[in-house]
Amino acid sequence: MKAILNDPAGAVIGLDFDGTLSPIVPDPAEAVIHPEAPEVLAALGDHVRAVAIVTGRPAATALELGPGLAGVPGLVVLGHYGFERWEGGRISAPPPPPGVPRAEAELPLLLDSLGLSEVSVEDKHRAVAVHTRRAPDPEGALAALREPLAKLAEKHGLVVEPGRMVLELRPPGMDKGQALSLFLAERAARSVMFVGDDLGDLAAFEAVRASGLPGVTVCSGSAEVTALAERADLVVDGPDGVVELLGELVAAFGRL
Repeated sequence: MKAILNDPAGAVIGLDFDGTLSPIVPDPAEAVIHPEAPEVLAALGDHVRAVAIVTGRPAATALELGPGLAGVPGLVVLGHYGFERWEGGRISAPPPPPGVPRAEAELPLLLDSLGLSEVSVEDKHRAVAVHTRRAPDPEGALAALREPLAKLAEKHGLVVEPGRMVLELRPPGMDKGQALSLFLAERAARSVMFVGDDLGDLAAFEAVRASGLPGVTVCSGSAEVTALAERADLVVDGPDGVVELLGELVAAFGRL
């Protein structure tokens, strides 16, 4: 943290979206960014080298769920774990992988065969997610899905990304760690902070440590996932704690 405070112009601040900037909700389509987050990120963007949101969501979805994010100075949104990029109002991405719609087409029959009609499927365009949060037994449904979804993913050349009451089928070849590493090199960062809440953020934590830069990892804490908190330099209390921490950074920069 000292390196970020001493040289904010060299710092890259990376953040997950769901569970970090936005509270987790039963229906992902109803997620909304913390009301104070856009303002504090905009203030942060005035001081640091770059602010990057690194999310499994499509970049456009993160922006829709985060009104005001498009006005954050220098903001980059790396969507779909880094396969997709939003910057300066434009999205760039490779063509969608054909395995995703094929796997999604098979999901209704698979879920029906497992008696899991109350789980929900989220079409993320370049990925498809199966959420169990609204099932009568969320943990049981998640356990029942792990092996069948692994087989379905393998059949269509995909990988399974586990998360908080969700299993996501997505293309291989990119994760949040790779996305963050590439971004740090691109921006010639001199220090880095990454804030996340879920298992998919572990790769970004490892990227911070592997970068060789002064860095800090922050966990947006929850009772659902403990693996991240165990590896974080700092644990805060959910999105409220994240916004409070970022606000403290902005205040500290203002005193320099």
